[in-house]
Amino acid sequence: MGNKLKKNAVSLLAILLIFILIALPTGYEDAAIYQGTDKVKAKVLSTDESTVRSSGLIQSGEQYCQLEILGGRFKGQQSKGVNMLSGSLESDKMYEPGDVALVVISYSGDEILSVVMSDHFRLNKELILGLMFIVLLICFAGRPGFRAVYSFLITILTIWKIMVPAYLRGVNPIWCGILITAFLTVLIIFLVYGFDRKTIAASSGALLGVLVTCVIGCVFTDAFKIHGAVMSYSESLLYSGYQDLNLTKIFMSGIFIGASGAMMDLSVDITSAVYEVIQKKPEIGWKEAARSGMNVGRAAMGTMTTTLLLAYSGGYIALLMTFMAQGTPVVNILNYKYVSAEILDTVVGSFGLVTVAPFTALTSGWLLTRKNK
Repeated sequence: MGNKLKKNAVSLLAILLIFILIALPTGYEDAAIYQGTDKVKAKVLSTDESTVRSSGLIQSGEQYCQLEILGGRFKGQQSKGVNMLSGSLESDKMYEPGDVALVVISYSGDEILSVVMSDHFRLNKELILGLMFIVLLICFAGRPGFRAVYSFLITILTIWKIMVPAYLRGVNPIWCGILITAFLTVLIIFLVYGFDRKTIAASSGALLGVLVTCVIGCVFTDAFKIHGAVMSYSESLLYSGYQDLNLTKIFMSGIFIGASGAMMDLSVDITSAVYEVIQKKPEIGWKEAARSGMNVGRAAMGTMTTTLLLAYSGGYIALLMTFMAQGTPVVNILNYKYVSAEILDTVVGSFGLVTVAPFTALTSGWLLTRKNK
């Protein structure tokens, strides 16, 4: 009964934290660009491409759409919307009759001034995908699946509600990133183990790995001469009025934040393995228990480092294809700043993983065997 109460208390704390984070304001809710506008869904009734200029794959000009507004203060009304094309395949989109779009309506009183087509409306499909994931997770994992969902939501909300606003306000990204990573690491492992020494053991090992990753990442970012502008949309951020942000430090913080999930995973695996060994052999010493944890860590490290490589390189397939299509020499590819940044992310993250194994094996071996003394 006591163990069940502890698990219920953990779940209640997680739910309470989720509601607190949802209610927490970011301070950027009323951005000036969206004041005096209504952001709603609209159905495309017909399109007009008479002013669209095509040049191969590139299109520029304006596509005009007759719309039926599906929400907001102008619900049910029809209006003409404009879809501005910039000649960029990455950002441009074309609409067809029957599509549902997210639009920004500028108005004065009860009069619509303009309707700008923002993008295709995808929130309903994203919700369906998210619900499918949650149902599958709960069906497969049972009760722990709920705690996995809690940790997932808390991580998203913490990044959006705390970390991103803090970075925008100019808080030091390194220290802020470390504190938020430490908070999430301890909290997520706490949701896995609850009130237990395993939480302390796994958290200690993961956080020591994060610190190693942070130090090495900072040192080699400077050594590689990598500027934070290699991050997507970083220049757009500067042009939005945030010229004083230190993009390089934000990039550095992204290195250990991106690798922290894999380090957390490895530390939990090792701690659980050591715990099982101690349960089967209660008289075992801490050195032997730590050695067992190291053996588990050695087996897991090979796949974990590959996981990081695939996670980081997956977004750069098009870049690598471009290099190959152009016949770019391998030396030039490896020296290119975007590729160097990815190498830095992958190798430094792997450093953290390699150090997490012995750190977690030692902390779990020492803490979990002390319980038996």
